[in-house]
Amino acid sequence: MRPLCEFYRIAQSAGIPVDYFRLNKREALSVMDWDGQCCIALDPRRLRNEADERTKLAHELGHCMTGSFYNQYSAYDVRQRHENRADKWAILETVPEDALDEAVAAGHTELWDLAEFFGIDTDLMRKAVCWYTYGNVAAELYF
Repeated sequence: MRPLCEFYRIAQSAGIPVDYFRLNKREALSVMDWDGQCCIALDPRRLRNEADERTKLAHELGHCMTGSFYNQYSAYDVRQRHENRADKWAILETVPEDALDEAVAAGHTELWDLAEFFGIDTDLMRKAVCWYTYGNVAAELYF
């Protein structure tokens, strides 16, 4: 499992500041400003544990690293496409396919156990299983 600090190093290496703010509607968000600079904000009051922080930071980095942004006027399908790209980046960085295969072979077969093993939340773990099994992150179709 990649430690949480590694995701902060990725952000730092990419020149992406990660700031902590009280957010009214979200636990985390990423934005790209007019000159292409990406920024991430996390609300530390809303982070339940380290796995939650790792999951949210990886997802927001996914937006930044893939350039997957939308605005409030974007259609739902456009928004979902960008969210899926961010999730896929987060999955590849937190749950590499070979590591998932090894974990399952070692007896980690329940979603909650796999999520705990990889240090992410169960929602991202469901999406990871879907990605590697079905080629999409539409976990609601399978679970």
